Formats: sequence, C-alpha cells, structure tokens
Amino acid sequence: MLERRLTVTVMLGGPSAEREVSLRSGAGVAAALRSLGHRVFEVDPVEPGWRLPEGTDVVFLALHGAYGEDGTVQSVLERMGVPYTGCDAEASRIGFDKVLSKERFVAAGVPTARYVVVDRPDAPWPDGWEPPLIVKPARQGSSLGLQCVERREDWAAALAAAWQYDSRLLVEERIVGREVTVGLLGEEILPISEVRVRSGLYDYQTKYTPGAAEYLCPAPFEEATAERIRAAARAAFEAIGGRDYGRVDMMVRPDGSPVVLEVNTLPGMTPTSALPRAARAAGISYEELCERMVALAWRRAHGPAPVGLERRH
Repeated sequence: MLERRLTVTVMLGGPSAEREVSLRSGAGVAAALRSLGHRVFEVDPVEPGWRLPEGTDVVFLALHGAYGEDGTVQSVLERMGVPYTGCDAEASRIGFDKVLSKERFVAAGVPTARYVVVDRPDAPWPDGWEPPLIVKPARQGSSLGLQCVERREDWAAALAAAWQYDSRLLVEERIVGREVTVGLLGEEILPISEVRVRSGLYDYQTKYTPGAAEYLCPAPFEEATAERIRAAARAAFEAIGGRDYGRVDMMVRPDGSPVVLEVNTLPGMTPTSALPRAARAAGISYEELCERMVALAWRRAHGPAPVGLERRH
C-alpha cells in the first residue's frame, strides 16, 4: 500500500518532575513511528530556546507534568502554527489544574468527589469533614504528592508533604470503591481498565513499580455499570474541552455509581501505560495507537489524513 511518510517531532523529557516517565513515553512513541516508516526527530525542551527540526509536519507531545501538560508548550506550538497531538492549550490548562477541572465538572453535572481547596501550608482541618481525606497538589500529574489522611493528627504532615509540589492543594473525601481509568481516542471510548493496588494508594511509586498493582482490562463490570462509567468519562472530557484523546480516572462506588477524579490530557505512553493497554484490549496495537494520534492532529490541520495514517484493519 502506498503511504505518505510524515516528519514527526516527538517532544519528550522536559523540565517537570515527571521527566523520567516522559522520556520513556517519548522513546516508545519515536520507536513505534519509525517502525511505520515515518521520519522521526526527538526534541527535549528541558532548556529554553529549543527549536523544532525543519520540515516538521506534526509534533507528538509525549511530555508530562508542568510545561508539557499545562498548556504552556501547546501555546508555543500554536504561535508557531505547527499541528500537535492532544488537547489544545486551554483544555490542557484546565485539565492540569485539578481545581479548575473540579469547577468544570460541577458546572457540567459530572459526578465528582466532594472537595475543598487549601492555599496555605498551615491551613486548619476543614470544618464539617471527617477522615479519611485525600490531599493532592492541584497542579501535578502521576499522583505526585498524593497523601491519604486517616487521622486528624496526620493533617499537618500531609499538607507539608503535598506542599512540596504546589502552593495550592485539593482536599477530597476518600471514595471507597473500585479504581478505574477510561481512555478516549477520537470518538471511541476504549475498554475500561480497573486498577487493583496490592497495598496502599495508587500513588507515583505504585504506578511505576512493576508488580505493585494489578490491571484488569476490560474491567469486569455489568454492562449497565460500564455504560455509566463510559458516560461519565465522556462528560468529564467534554467538560474541560478535551479533544483527540485523553484518559479519565475515577472511582466506582459499591452501588455502581462513578465518581470522576481527574482528566489526563497527555496520558502516559510507555508500552505498559494504561492508555496503550486499553488500546490493545480494543485490538489497536501500540504502533497503530501512536499513528492514529498523529492522524488526528494532521486531520485537524490539513483535512483527511494521508494514506497509511487511517486505522488499519
């Protein structure tokens, strides 16, 4: 089959606390696109003054965390007039800020956990709340700084630990139930993944420690419950203005009601990350997933994707 090859620049690494995971995501994407015959460059925007290689058709954003996920690099690329993968600058800014996301969820009627915002490290225990609570930095990914407060006397230590990552914290009720994540790709909702942590919380260390969690995809839910989960995922993604692809994390209460936690606008793309795992369950290989992401960006800028960038059957 005659295919048009594109020049794709994969942006990876960057200056955030999630740099190491981003390097792994980017390396996987670059290898996949090269295997399909595309001309691929890699750019690490860890320092100011980075430049795109001449002739770049599409930028594949494999960045995570601040600068890459918060709308900053998206704004730069928009000024350059270069198409890039994933959500636009505004949706990225909202999705990266858990407080802004919560406000959008509430306004759109998306089911989400009760919350308060803390903007000082010596804040008192919130009135009318009982433990356990979850404390999160408002603007971090990969569950960096996530704390669970089981007792009131642990409150100050939890705030101090989370405060290392951001000067604004989100405090939520801890939802008891099953932890799931739902990937979206274009108009398609990928199979639901369930995360079963062997011990403790699904935090940064657990996410990236082999064997620390078990993943079930497709997750074993009755169809009525699965439909509620998918609907909540779509509603949350639309509430922040998402486009092309993303991942929605949520809890499912014992009665089957979903509770949205957050939207990830640039989900992990290591071969073992949740989104590629869900794509495989839908019959989409890692290479095809990467190419479809490029196709979505190309189509937005140029119309129908070149031959070879549509889904292969």
